[in-house]
Amino acid sequence: MKLKEETKIALISLFGIFIFFTIVKIIFFHDQSFVWHLGTSFLGLCFLLFFGYIVREIDIYLDKKVPFERNVVQRIFLQFILTLFVLFTIRVISAPLLQQFLPIKVSKEIWVASFAINTFMVLSLILSIFGYHFFIRWKQEKITAAELEKEKALVQYDNLKNQLNPHFLFNSLTSLNSLIFENPQLASDFLQQLSKVYRYVLDHKEKNLVGIETEINFVKHYVQLLKTRFEDGLVVKFEINDIAKHKGVVPVTLQILIENAIKHNGTQKSSPLTISIFNNQDFLIIENNLQKKNVMDTSNGQGLDNLKTLYTYLSANDVSIEQTDKSFIVKIPLLEL
Repeated sequence: MKLKEETKIALISLFGIFIFFTIVKIIFFHDQSFVWHLGTSFLGLCFLLFFGYIVREIDIYLDKKVPFERNVVQRIFLQFILTLFVLFTIRVISAPLLQQFLPIKVSKEIWVASFAINTFMVLSLILSIFGYHFFIRWKQEKITAAELEKEKALVQYDNLKNQLNPHFLFNSLTSLNSLIFENPQLASDFLQQLSKVYRYVLDHKEKNLVGIETEINFVKHYVQLLKTRFEDGLVVKFEINDIAKHKGVVPVTLQILIENAIKHNGTQKSSPLTISIFNNQDFLIIENNLQKKNVMDTSNGQGLDNLKTLYTYLSANDVSIEQTDKSFIVKIPLLEL
C-alpha cells in the first residue's frame, strides 16, 4: 500500500519520538527491571500510534472548521486544547487497566513527569503540524505563482505570434501592390513567400518548440519578403552546424529578433544591415552590426522581454543580450526536442 507523504512524515516523526523517549526512560529509570522497560516501551509505542491517529483526525476536522489561514492563534489554541484533552482522557482511562493487568508500577513522580513530557510532546506535534501546513501552503503558492507567470508569458508570446507585426503585413501588401503592375511574376513569387510565412505561424500556433531547421526554413521565406522591400540594404547570413540541427527553439524566435534588428537599425544599400545567425555550443546566436536609426519605429520593447521571460521556463540557460559599439548580440539557448 502506497502511503501519502504526510502519513510517512507522521510515522517517521512518531518513531523518532518513540526512540528519543525510550533513551530518556532508560537513562532516568535505569533502576527499573528489564520487564518494566520492555512493557513501557511496547505500551508507549502503541500509545504513540493510537495518539498519532487521534491527532490526525483532530487536524482533519479543524482544517474544515477552523483552517490555519482564517485564524492562526485560534487554530493552534483549539488544536492544543483538544489534543491535550484527548491525551488526558486516554491516560485516565488506561491507568487503572495498566496497573491491574501489567506488572508495571508507576509512582506519582513518574506519572507527573511522564504527563509533563506528554504535554510537551503534544505542543511539539501541534507546532510541527502548524509548520508543515504553512510549508505546504507556501510551496503550493510558489508553484502556482510560477505557473501563472509562465502562463502569462505564453499568452503574451502567443499574442506576438498571432499578430506577426501588423506593420510587416501592411508593408508586405504595399510592396505586393506595386509589384503586381511592375513585375507580375515577382509578385506571384512574393505572394507565395508571404503565404508560407503565415502558414508557418498557423501550423505552429499551438506548439511550444520547433526544430531549428524548421525555424530557419521559415525565416528564409520571411527574409525573402524583407529583401523585396530593403533589397541590398539587408543581408542575412546563416551558419548552422549539424550539432544544432537536432535542437529546437520557440516558434518565430528568429522572426522577432530579425524584426527587432530592422526596427532599430538603418538598412541603406551603401551601409547594409548585416544579420548573422549561427550556433555556438548550446546557444543560437543572432548578431547584427549597430547602425541606429535617427528616428526609430514605434516600439514598446515587449518582444525581447517576452522572449527572455518565456525561455526562463524552458531552459536552465538564460537569453543573453549584449551590445558593443559595433554590434548587438542575442544568445538564445537551444532546447531539447
